[in-house]
Amino acid sequence: MLAVLSPGQGSQKPGFLTPWLDLTGTEARLRWWSALAGVDLVHLGTAADADEIKDTARTQPLLVAAALLAAEQLPLDGVALTAGHSVGELGAAAVAGVLSAEAAITLAGIRGREMAAACALEPTGMAAVLGGDPDEVLAAISANGLHPANRNGAGQIVAAGALDGLDAFAAAPPAKTRVIRLQVAGAFHTPYMAPAETALATVAAGIAPVDPARILLSNLDGTAVTDGHELVRRLVRQVTAPVRWDLCMRALAEHGVTGVIELPPAGTLAGLVKRELRGEGAPEIVTLNTPDDLPAARDLIARHATPGQPLARIGGHS
Repeated sequence: MLAVLSPGQGSQKPGFLTPWLDLTGTEARLRWWSALAGVDLVHLGTAADADEIKDTARTQPLLVAAALLAAEQLPLDGVALTAGHSVGELGAAAVAGVLSAEAAITLAGIRGREMAAACALEPTGMAAVLGGDPDEVLAAISANGLHPANRNGAGQIVAAGALDGLDAFAAAPPAKTRVIRLQVAGAFHTPYMAPAETALATVAAGIAPVDPARILLSNLDGTAVTDGHELVRRLVRQVTAPVRWDLCMRALAEHGVTGVIELPPAGTLAGLVKRELRGEGAPEIVTLNTPDDLPAARDLIARHATPGQPLARIGGHS
């Protein structure tokens, strides 16, 4: 069984979309999506520096656009399962056929702008906590008035909240942990993002989703969502809810996934999967970063495809 994964914020790199613009039609596609997202995706993906693409309002639609550009070059009819990390869920929803590319890009633009606005309301941040006993880490996060925004598996939990709480946590970390402050604008996936959730819900109410054409795992709890409207509700809820990528990876194993393709900018999720799903039965992984990686991705699909998997095309409906 083959899974396609769509990465989230923090995976972007300056110029990472440049080689994709050599493919016929991709620049025109990005120009159209730029109009929907309210940002210049061509500039952001090719000429912008690291600081510019770190801006949440720009990063989120850029990441979804990158994932969908690459996915459109793949024979998706052999893909049985898809999942995305945080904003990557919008890319996964399009791969699953729930949303059109246009709807996914539009929602990513709104989500990014509104989360950036929520970050500006009060100073908050995030820190990755590596290692330690998970229960002790979660207890320390709570004791400092913080939230476990991401539970990424492979010994990584992300704490988020007020800056003084993060400072106190870092000053007295749980045993056998390493705390790394993340360069982000605020406390994503916590109650601090409530204004963004409300704004996104207003727009998402006008979306007409369809039911997934393949298994689509939810960040809320790692379960497979089978109803398109429920998936949209979860996408909205995810703005303030923790990302349970650990449960998504557990679901990959439970579903018997043997091959994984990570869409661009690839590497982060592939690394987590490699560390979490090790040993006998570990899935074969392809990181799709440039068009030069497409032959390997297509070969993986050919060898791990699920026979009879229904075709879901990106961009056919809204």
